[in-house]
Amino acid sequence: MKLSQSKFTLLTLLGASLVWGKLKAQDTIPMNFEMAVELALTKNLDYRIQQNNMSILQKEKQVAMFSHLPSVGMSSNLLQQTGQQFQQIEGEIVVTNVSNDILTGNLNVTMPLFNSGRRILDTQSAILALEAGEKGLNRAKQQVIFDVSRRYLQVLLDQELVRIAGENLENQKQQLVQIEGFVDAGLRTMSDLYNQQSEVARLESVKVDAEIQYENDLWLLTEYLQLPPGVVPVIESVDPIREVSSFEGLDLTQLYDLAKSNRQDLTQQTLLANSFKKDMQAIKAMYFPRLNAFYNYNTFFTSLDQRSLREQFLRIYPQNTLGIGLTIPIFTNFQSRLEVGRSRVAYENQVLQKESIDRKVYQEVKLSYQNYLAALRKEKNAQVQVLAAEEAFNAVNERFRLGLSSFVEVSTANQTLVRAQADQAQAVYTLYFQDVLMKFALGTLDF
Repeated sequence: MKLSQSKFTLLTLLGASLVWGKLKAQDTIPMNFEMAVELALTKNLDYRIQQNNMSILQKEKQVAMFSHLPSVGMSSNLLQQTGQQFQQIEGEIVVTNVSNDILTGNLNVTMPLFNSGRRILDTQSAILALEAGEKGLNRAKQQVIFDVSRRYLQVLLDQELVRIAGENLENQKQQLVQIEGFVDAGLRTMSDLYNQQSEVARLESVKVDAEIQYENDLWLLTEYLQLPPGVVPVIESVDPIREVSSFEGLDLTQLYDLAKSNRQDLTQQTLLANSFKKDMQAIKAMYFPRLNAFYNYNTFFTSLDQRSLREQFLRIYPQNTLGIGLTIPIFTNFQSRLEVGRSRVAYENQVLQKESIDRKVYQEVKLSYQNYLAALRKEKNAQVQVLAAEEAFNAVNERFRLGLSSFVEVSTANQTLVRAQADQAQAVYTLYFQDVLMKFALGTLDF
């Protein structure tokens, strides 16, 4: 499989980071969302296990297809017999005490003619199991994309909150300088100065908390991607509003029908149920007679015969046997009943699993859609909240500059504005994440 350009670039940067990491305690690596997903697919345990299982399913399908062909086997033995040997010479049995070197050769061919359709059922079961494995692998890929999306978006949100906290801190530091000038000019009291100094100190702590949260979530992303120690990603930002798709106008029935046609895990459970049913029907064929055709070719060479190896092996002693064998199971110590019982239980359990997944899909679609609609409303409300908070802060700040309002009013307006900005950032990224969650619930998530 050829590496994509972004994947090749990522692996190159990772290799470079390992070398440079010896010189620096912590190194950074630029990374966009596609690179993060590709790296996660190469590291995720569940996805790699399913990839390995696919090779087994492919082999099982191959074996089932070849079971329709004859089975062929060859054998040969080289041995030496020492002691009394029986030979027929001129119509009499002569016993001699000699050593006899023997070389044998056998060719066996067996072709099943009738086994109550077991070969066909086994082949159909193997094909269904392989298709189910492919669906499971695709769903595992979507799960990795979803996990990366959740962590990736959380880091972007943390970056935005750190930026908001930093801008707010700088604004309040500038406000502190202005108040110091007002105090020196006798326009403000010392209490206003102390209050502003306290506010600046509080905002510095807020920024520290935001940076710590960012570092923690960045570590979670780094750990999920299994980057080398000391290497952290510098992720590329996205435009959440622009990339959000709209599911408005669709009702729950339409979304559920869309999920049933796209959810890989639901299709996987249906295929597995059909595969287990074929297995049960194939095992039931053990109750019925089986008919096989066979052909055997046997020959040997003995040192008691003075003729050459070629003459004995190919002309004198070869035997050809061609026949048909019928096997009728009469009493097998209930082994067949046990195997049929096991296969029936496996099939019934798979049907229950399919029904459970079906209910789970409906609930996931319903909850995801409700959360998506709520995120849409919150994002719109956050826009109004920020605009109103900005206007209120500008008005109060201007009155404070003119000496018409108190420090408490300015501080309250500023805190309201910052909280509105943080709520808007939270609402924007929450909407983006709910869009991703909707696509994951519908089975249409890709990157």
